[in-house]
Amino acid sequence: MRMPLRSSQFRTPFPGDPLAGSPLVLGSPAHKELFCRSFIDTHRKFEPEEIPWPALEWEDLQRLKGLPVWNEATRTEAETAVKVQALGEREKDPLLSEAIALQGYEEGRHAKIIRLLTERYGISVAPFPDPRPPRDATWAFLKTGYGECIDSFFAFGLFEMGRRSEYFPPALTDIFEQIVQEEARHILFLVNWAAYHRGRFALALRPFYDLWRSWAVGSELVGHALHAFTFGKGSSQEGFEMTTHKDFGEITARGFLELCLSENERRLSVYDSRLPRPRLIPSLVRMALRLMPKEAVPNSGASPDADLAKGGRS
Repeated sequence: MRMPLRSSQFRTPFPGDPLAGSPLVLGSPAHKELFCRSFIDTHRKFEPEEIPWPALEWEDLQRLKGLPVWNEATRTEAETAVKVQALGEREKDPLLSEAIALQGYEEGRHAKIIRLLTERYGISVAPFPDPRPPRDATWAFLKTGYGECIDSFFAFGLFEMGRRSEYFPPALTDIFEQIVQEEARHILFLVNWAAYHRGRFALALRPFYDLWRSWAVGSELVGHALHAFTFGKGSSQEGFEMTTHKDFGEITARGFLELCLSENERRLSVYDSRLPRPRLIPSLVRMALRLMPKEAVPNSGASPDADLAKGGRS
């Protein structure tokens, strides 16, 4: 059963909300207050060591170990935590610093959760050197954040496929529900952080800022596309989110993209509607769907989760 998202908590303006009943002006102090306070107030406190990891049946354990993601996930989360924390330490604005530092803490918590999971279930992970802080923390934060926008869009769909098909037992899926939702908060914060800084530039300078952002987005799109095309052809595990949806059940490319769209909208819908959302990947996917052939309507008696269930536990 899907864990409900507590939308009423997130949509309700915090006390003293300066934008209550007013239009959002990107780059304004009120905008900064809204996206930072929304992020801080929706943080959930828990310690990774307190997670009650469930005992797994042999088949479920082999599925977990067989996911080609653990090397990449362990390394990426550790690197992301260092990059985000570096910007939090260098940010002069107290409120922005608090919010960014909190995201860095959550990224570090994700890395610790993955490490504890691999230790609990005996999953071998390739060693990697300790991440080093970036020389340009702002560029690293922007580029990494846009990469997360791409990853999260497809990860939302994959996670929902796994939940519907019961590819893993619900006790394990429920643990990662909060982590997946935290990723939605992270990309929402990144988009608003970038929009806030853009709004503070003079109109004549905004095209240069847009060009800078476009370079970050473009490099991430190219990198992710290359990883998707080369996934499984070497030791790298990058590109997992975009290439392995059929491992979780029988679903067409169109069905997977539509699921990613709906899950992306569902996970972001619980937050204040005045905050801008990531738009590029959803827009590109909608364009792709318009060019793809329509699928045949399934039999009226079929369950909407029937095909996905075929890839689940027997």
